[in-house]
Amino acid sequence: MSEMLKLEGVVAGYGEAKVLAGVDLSLGQGQALALLGRNGTGKTTLINTIVGHTRRFKGRLWLDGKEITALKPHQRALAGIGWVPQERNIFKSLTVEENLTAIAVPGPWDLARIYAMFPRLQERRANMGNQLSGGEQQMLAIARALLLNPKVLLLDEPLEGLAPIIVQELMRILSEIIEREGLSVILVEQNARKALSITHHAIVLERGAVIHASTAAELLAQDDKIDTLLAVSQR
Repeated sequence: MSEMLKLEGVVAGYGEAKVLAGVDLSLGQGQALALLGRNGTGKTTLINTIVGHTRRFKGRLWLDGKEITALKPHQRALAGIGWVPQERNIFKSLTVEENLTAIAVPGPWDLARIYAMFPRLQERRANMGNQLSGGEQQMLAIARALLLNPKVLLLDEPLEGLAPIIVQELMRILSEIIEREGLSVILVEQNARKALSITHHAIVLERGAVIHASTAAELLAQDDKIDTLLAVSQR
């Protein structure tokens, strides 16, 4: 299995503040990683650093064997970094279909394939972005990232604040993307057990450093360890 994403000794943050304290990370092709930790431990900063939206003090990053340390965010996107931020960042004044086609890159993921995976979006394709529910906006954000035909997909709390029925639907879609599509995925999710149930590996951050790394199955089988690492019961 080839290495799709690698971080080595990454120290990064915002302005003069260092949030990440020398993070090492390796993600294989077609593998999914659950990125866990309490609020404020550096999870979003790590995602933003991979995207290129933080200040890097030290360390290097590679994507599919090519160094991307010096690349700007738009160059990383073109190189194969797909990103679904917490804010979703959809174009609310454009229709669903306009949102999807505005930034699409030729590749295996095309509009027909997206509509097959997200039938709700096909039904709402003529609706404006601001006419969608929160769950539909999240589906649109994920679909739009897929249409960039990325090598790595970064998902920053995609289930946050959504109704249980939508969470269930998105879990099914994410599981399908991870198991059938061969994408490398990093999933940030507050509900550790949900994230671990559909991923292959897990790391836990504390104060910007990795304090635990294992397979997802190993951590999922240790309820007490999950509760200790995250300092909260999620049963």
